[in-house]
Parts: sequence; C-alpha cells; structure tokens
Amino acid sequence: MGDPVVLGLGQTYDRPHIQKWLNEGNLTCPLSKQVLSHTILTPNCLVRELISHWCKEHGIALPKVQDIDGDMITEVDRIYLNLLLEKMSSSLSDQKEAAKELRRLTKTIPSYRAVFCEFTNAISRLLSPLSESETKVESDPDLQEDLITTVLNLSIHDNNKKLVAENPVVVPLLIESVKFGTIETRRNAAAALFTLSALDSNKSIIGNSGALLPLLELLEGHPLAMKDAASAIFNLCFVTENKAKFTEIGGVKVILQKIKDGILVDELLGILGLLSMHPDAIDELGDLDTLHILLQIIRNSSSERTKENCVAILYNVCSKNLTLLMVIRGEEIEKHTLAELAETGTTRARRKARGIYGKLQKAFPTIHTA
Repeated sequence: MGDPVVLGLGQTYDRPHIQKWLNEGNLTCPLSKQVLSHTILTPNCLVRELISHWCKEHGIALPKVQDIDGDMITEVDRIYLNLLLEKMSSSLSDQKEAAKELRRLTKTIPSYRAVFCEFTNAISRLLSPLSESETKVESDPDLQEDLITTVLNLSIHDNNKKLVAENPVVVPLLIESVKFGTIETRRNAAAALFTLSALDSNKSIIGNSGALLPLLELLEGHPLAMKDAASAIFNLCFVTENKAKFTEIGGVKVILQKIKDGILVDELLGILGLLSMHPDAIDELGDLDTLHILLQIIRNSSSERTKENCVAILYNVCSKNLTLLMVIRGEEIEKHTLAELAETGTTRARRKARGIYGKLQKAFPTIHTA
C-alpha cells in the first residue's frame, strides 16, 4: 500500500485499487458491502506516515502518491452534493452540518468546484440561510463562515466566476460579511471579492455594489485581514470608475498613512500606482510630504517592484506640477536618487525615471544629469 485513503464508511484502501473499484461502477464498500452515500476518498495521513517510517527503516523507497484526477466525479457524488444543498432549506443543525461539509468538499476536491454551478439555482440554495434570514448574516457566525468560505472556494474555479458574481445575492452578502462576522469570515469574504474581480465585468459589479468602503475599513482594521482587503482593492482599482470611488471615500489618505507606518508597503504602493493615473488621486498625491516619502523608499528599499511603483507614481503626479519638479531637481542634485534608478532599475522603472529627467530638462534646461 503506497497511497492509503479512507472511504466514506471508514475503511482504508490503497487509492489505485479502490479508485478502480469505484470507476467500474461499484457503489458499495468492498469489505462491508454497504451502499456508499458518496465516493469521496480522503487521504489517511496516519497510515501514510507509518508506511513512510517503515520504508525508511528498511531502506525502501516510499511509493509515489498517485495524481488525483480532479475532473472525476460520479453520479453518487452528484446525488450527495444535491442532498447537501437540499439541507440548506432544513433545520439549523442540518444547515450547519451541510455547510461544513460543502466547505470541506469545495476546498479539497476540485471536481466539486467544477460541477457545483451545474445544479439548478445552486448558489441561491447554498446561501439561502443567509439571504432569506430575517436576522442579520452574523446571527450564526459558524454557519456564516462556512457558507462564505464555500463561496470563496467556488470562486477559484474560472468557469464559476461570472455565474457567482452575477447572482444577485452573492456580492451583497460578501460585502455584508466583510463588515460583520468572525475574522476568518471577513478575510474570506474579501478574498472572494478579490478572486471574483479577476474578471473585468465583475470589477464593475463589485465596485457598483459598494464594496470599496467596507474593504477600506477592513484595511484599517484587523492586521490578519489587511492583505486580503488590499488584494481586493488592488484588483478593483484597475477600473477607472473604481479609482474615482476609492479616492472619493478617502482611500488615498488611508493608504499613505499605512505606508508611512511601514504596513504592507509593497502591496499598497501597487494600489497607489493604479490610483496615480486618475486626476482626482493625483491631486491628493501631489504634496511634498508624499514626494519625500516616495524618494526615500526608492533609496532604502531592496524591492525592485517597490521602487518601480514609487517612480511610476512620481512620474504621474509631477507631470504638470512645477513645484514638485523643482523639489525633485534639488533632490537629484544632492542625492541622485532617480539618476541611479534610471541606470539600475527594472525596465519600467528606468523608463519612468528617464521620463522624469526629461521633464526636468524641459522645465529647467540647465540641469545636468548624473
């Protein structure tokens, strides 16, 4: 036995043999002959560890674990999945049991993510305990966490992204869950918004639904959730209308303060890089304090990506700002920050640094490059 797995009834088998048994259409346990409620195979880590220990003691190579076919799902599995969805309209205990199982299945078995949306109204049925409840979504935190995490798992599958985001209950519930619930719920809701926003059409849906303010508040809040919030904001700000919305709610000010505090500097500079292409954000970024911070980061950072984002922001904000150009000119005469970046940075960083030098030479013809 090289790849021990547990069948639904608790017996352990070697994966290739039990998978062959199931693939031949057998829906019973080979040992007990009982009918299986599902055909999910769970790795038996304890037995695998014992096998590994025995192999080491006897100088035998550990058998390789077989690659799992992520697209394989039987009719029994489909019946089981539909049964779990039916429990979403049952008692609270049934809902919680089914939600926990759906969370596990959609996390560990890609085929469940792939077929989930093939069921009629699957997403609406999944979220009915939250969307149809007369109480707030956080009335049962464990149920909320399991359901929102299941949505996150489903959104990983590319074919689900459009269907999930366009369901009218999903994005509002995710936004509500960014604001209320366990920290795991809030993180996973933000992560789901990030994953769904990989599609440009979803960026607009999410932005127009009011997600940016709760995400900004999450960014200001719990340290564990900041990165998930920042990732979602970054994706959403690729759309011009979302840049304007995020600037309007004070996003630039919050991000600048986080950067000054040394928090998520790389990630937040990426967001500022996108915002700096919008005129409203340029006005907020065009102050001397921000300029000095960006130049200091370029000098001190070891991250090429960070330096690239800084110089891209500088290029955008100083284009028509003679005051900033004058300050940059003084900095360059003394410290040569951009001159060095123009020689040693990434291709994009060198291009932006040289572009700023071009603006300096045009505004102040007597400047000498280092």
